[in-house]
Amino acid sequence: MTEPTTQVTADEERARRHTASSRSSLSTAPREPQLPQLGPLGLARWAWRQLTSMRTALFLLLLLSVAAVPGSVFPQRTIDAGRVADYLAQNPTTGPWLDRLGFFDVYASPWFSAIYLLLFVSLVGCILPRSRQHLRSLRSTPPRAPARLARLDEHVEVTTSLPPAEALAAARTALRAKRFRVHSHDATTLSGESGYLRETGNLLFHLALTGIIVGMAVGHLFGWRGDLILPEGEEFASSATTYNTFSPGPLVGDDAVPGFVMKLDDLDVQFIETPGRSFGTPREFTAHVTVADEPGGQPREADIAVNHPLTIEGADVFLLGNGYTPVITVRDAAGEVLYREATPFLAQDGNYRSVGVVKVPSASPKQLGFTGFFLPTAEPTFTNGPVSLFPDAQNPELALSIWEGTLFPGGAPQSVYTLNTEQMTQVAGADGQPALVRLKPGQTYDLPDGRGSITFEEVKRFAGLSIRTDPGAPISLVSALLATLGLILGLTIKRRRVFVRVRHVPAQAGPGQSATVVTVGGLSKDSDPGLAAIVQSIGAAVHDPEPERTDRS
Repeated sequence: MTEPTTQVTADEERARRHTASSRSSLSTAPREPQLPQLGPLGLARWAWRQLTSMRTALFLLLLLSVAAVPGSVFPQRTIDAGRVADYLAQNPTTGPWLDRLGFFDVYASPWFSAIYLLLFVSLVGCILPRSRQHLRSLRSTPPRAPARLARLDEHVEVTTSLPPAEALAAARTALRAKRFRVHSHDATTLSGESGYLRETGNLLFHLALTGIIVGMAVGHLFGWRGDLILPEGEEFASSATTYNTFSPGPLVGDDAVPGFVMKLDDLDVQFIETPGRSFGTPREFTAHVTVADEPGGQPREADIAVNHPLTIEGADVFLLGNGYTPVITVRDAAGEVLYREATPFLAQDGNYRSVGVVKVPSASPKQLGFTGFFLPTAEPTFTNGPVSLFPDAQNPELALSIWEGTLFPGGAPQSVYTLNTEQMTQVAGADGQPALVRLKPGQTYDLPDGRGSITFEEVKRFAGLSIRTDPGAPISLVSALLATLGLILGLTIKRRRVFVRVRHVPAQAGPGQSATVVTVGGLSKDSDPGLAAIVQSIGAAVHDPEPERTDRS
């Protein structure tokens, strides 16, 4: 009666063990890995490491160069405000959007500033730890020699009769002659290292890049720039309000602008007149000016040429462009002068086909506007429209159309080089067609329906001048020179390590004699064709000297 009970108990025991085994296997099953939570501090450290990595710095440097491309593609307001205004007038749809995005003032735009500020932070964060590491390596000794020098990139093994100590001394002398820093960790090895200036050059290059960025920032904050168009015979008194365009830095006050006086006496412009490929090419631009450091001061004569600026009271005056300013007079029906100015026309091509605008807001009953071309050497027939055949004023002529209406719709400001015709109509001639004014110097055209007259008095040249101060320029110049030096050091100097190991072995020549086996091994951080020659020369330095010859044969 006890056997069935025993059998049931055994089955239950097996079932219980099976259940326990299943539970144990389930409890030991692999679990999904749990990622650690970074938290705000850990996330900030991760972001800092990403920003200060060399990969990020190189990417930001590439991005900065790409971001500077629009500055050479689109006209810049700080260089030529007239071209910007002309571009906006010719592209009324895309122009305003590009202006909002800062494409006409790239180097002062927020997105360009953000890139070079991030690059500055990245470079500083990269330089500091590398500088600490470099200083530690300069104070440390070369590492111990490996046990098996034959495994290094370059190695040589020589046998010499010199004792081990003398062999090491000879190797030490040879290494120091090659400007290696030498240290012996024990009596049988010698370690030498050179090329520390390579890392110094790399750090100098990165520091110089930082200096260039600092120079740009100093120039932007404390520098200013003013542009003007100065016709021949006219005088200019410098102040923050007398420039055609004035761009001061955020930390520049009006009192920082020097109050000099300058008069353009003559603009000497010469073009090549020899027929050929260079026909019409500019040969010389020189502005002859009279300058006084202050109103009423002692005047002096000076010249301004391309790439040869004039320095006045700490400001540099550059000659950036030139063109023509026809002297135009507009009279009403009674002969009263409503407008008389030397009006600048901006060149559009190599032959100085120039566009310009004359605005006469005092005309009545409607305001008058004239827009068209000035042609220094006009093609007489106008078969292909108004065209200039040569950039010099050999056959000057004005070709203008006439508009009347409201010059400034809504009172909004506009460029002096463009005419807003939204609320204006073109004046027609006696034949009902739009009137075309063609004038040579000294000629007068009577406007239709008794509106008055317009006279082309004479032709003057103008000089496009840019006056600026850049206190960050010396910083950028020195930094650029240091960057060049650092780049040369980093590319020409090799980081090398040479190890020497000696061991004493019995000689095969006879009893009581011994020899020393010297193993020299070298490695370089990069490819180094000159490392093998250095290793061979160290091996030769510990070799037996040549025996002195005593025979006379």
